[in-house]
Amino acid sequence: MHTKAFSELFPLFNTANPETLEWLLSVGVEHDYPTGRAVLMEDAWGNAVYFIMSGWVKVRRLYGDKAVTLAILGQGDFFGEMAILDESPRSTDVVALSSVKLLSVSAQRFIQTLFKDPQLHHRMLQLMVRRLRQTNLRFQRRHQPPAIKLANTLVNLAENYGQVGEKGTEIYNIPYKDLADVTDISVEDTAKIMKKLESKGWTNVDPQDQKLCLINLKQLTHLAGRL
Repeated sequence: MHTKAFSELFPLFNTANPETLEWLLSVGVEHDYPTGRAVLMEDAWGNAVYFIMSGWVKVRRLYGDKAVTLAILGQGDFFGEMAILDESPRSTDVVALSSVKLLSVSAQRFIQTLFKDPQLHHRMLQLMVRRLRQTNLRFQRRHQPPAIKLANTLVNLAENYGQVGEKGTEIYNIPYKDLADVTDISVEDTAKIMKKLESKGWTNVDPQDQKLCLINLKQLTHLAGRL
């Protein structure tokens, strides 16, 4: 991948020096994972930063034999950065929701890059603050009705990772259990609301390509309370 395409794909590198991008691409290692494969186990956190070149992953917290999805990440995002900065043990893992292509950069090399490129360092801090704000907003919405909370989740996914298709904004057709976890509502409520949204013509599922099309993103945004 050329440096221009790399910077366009990853918002993190919008302001990075071309030399920085060339070096990262030269030391990065590509990985391909099928759907359902664990791409990062809990004992591997802190070894590298991973950049999602294509596909979708979920970050899970493990509670014995149970797992709760904390976040869903798509193309253009990254994970593993927190662990290399605070060097603390993790009780989470990352699993491929779809087939995934990743680029990993070792922790040592990535930290070196941050010190060498102040613009990249600043941009990374901005994105980390943005994630914290989204977490705070999610916490503030914890007492809102399930439909509003789920609409916010769908709008967030569309804004962060959606691709414009013929009928609307397309995201991955995320399993109800994972949608329910990240929205903090029940699976039953998730299924009920998703069927209601489809009956209204606001969403449509393409089971063959595993895509969820948000046909009426404006109405979903209104339902989420953002207008």
